[in-house]
Amino acid sequence: MKYVLGMESSCDETSAAVVRVGDDGRMSIAANIVASQIETHRLYGGVVPEIASRAHIEAVSGITREALSGAGIGVGDLSAVAVTAFPGLIGALLVGVNFAKSFAYANDLPLVAVDHIKAHVAAAYLSDEALCPPFLAVVVSGGHTALFDVRDHTDFRLIGSTRDDAAGEAFDKIGRVIGLPYPAGAALDQLARQGDPGAVPLPSPALGGDTLDLSFSGLKTAALNYIHHCEQTGVPVPRADIAASLTRAVTAGITKKAGQALAATGHKTVVLAGGVAANSHLRAGLLQTAKKYGARLSVPPVSLCGDNGAMVAAAGWFEYRRGHLADVSLNASAEDEP
Repeated sequence: MKYVLGMESSCDETSAAVVRVGDDGRMSIAANIVASQIETHRLYGGVVPEIASRAHIEAVSGITREALSGAGIGVGDLSAVAVTAFPGLIGALLVGVNFAKSFAYANDLPLVAVDHIKAHVAAAYLSDEALCPPFLAVVVSGGHTALFDVRDHTDFRLIGSTRDDAAGEAFDKIGRVIGLPYPAGAALDQLARQGDPGAVPLPSPALGGDTLDLSFSGLKTAALNYIHHCEQTGVPVPRADIAASLTRAVTAGITKKAGQALAATGHKTVVLAGGVAANSHLRAGLLQTAKKYGARLSVPPVSLCGDNGAMVAAAGWFEYRRGHLADVSLNASAEDEP
C-alpha cells in the first residue's frame, strides 16, 4: 500500500488529502479535507485574490495535519507529495507550492507538480474503477472550458477550448446580475428547472465549422443585454427563464462540440470534470451525447467536482509513477504548464 499527499490552493479552496494506492493500482480516498472560503468571498461577489492567498496561509498547516490524522498515517508512510502548481491565481498557488516544497524537503519525500486541469480529470479515477485511457475529457469550470484527447494518464492533447470566457464564469456573472448568491452555479442549476429554456433567444457558444472551440463572451453579453432591456423598459426580469435559457445554450454548445470530438477521435468513453460538471443539466446532456455516439459517460461525484486535494493526489500518483518529479526550484504559474 502506498499513500500520496495531495495539496490544492489554486483559487478559493485550501485542501489537503491522502489517497491510498493498492498493490493492484486501485486508488481510494483515505482523507480529503477542504477549507472553503466561499462565505468570505460572497461578500464581494467573487474571489478576491489577496484575501484568498492570506486565507490559504492560515489554513494550509492545519488541514495537512488533519488529513494525515484522518487517514490514520504518519508522515513516514507517505510515498510522495503532490501539489497543484498551475494554472490558477498566482498568489494562491504560491502558498500551496511553497508549503509542499518545504514539507517534501523536510521529510525527504518526492515532490510532484500537478496540472490543475489534469487533476480535475483524475478525480474520475477515484469513483470509476473501470476508467482507463484513451478517452475524451471535457473539463468545464469557472476558469476553463476545454476538450482533451487523453492518450494515457499523463498525456493530454488539447483539441478544443473556449477562446474567451469559461462556461462557469458566464454562469457566475449572469447569476450575480439576477441576484443569485456567489457562487451562482448550484442556485442557477435549480432555478433553471423552473423556467422556459426557449423563452430568451441566446446565441450558441459553439463556433461554426470544423473547430472544436467555443466562445462564451457573446452568450454572456446577449444575456446581459436582455436583462438590461427588461430593466430599462420596466418589464420584470424573468429570472427562471433566463437561467433556463442560459443553461440550455451552454449545455447545447458543449455537448455539440463533445459530439464532434467523439466522432473525430473514435473514443468510446467521455469524462466530464471540473466544477461545472456538478451541473445536472450538463450531465444529462452529455449522457445523451455519449449514448448517441456509442460511448459511456464517466463523471466524478459532485463532492469531487470542485477543487480538492484528492484529485491532486490522484493526478500526482500517475506523474510520480512516470518519474515526473520536481525539486525545490519548482515555481507556480498562473498559466498552463510552463
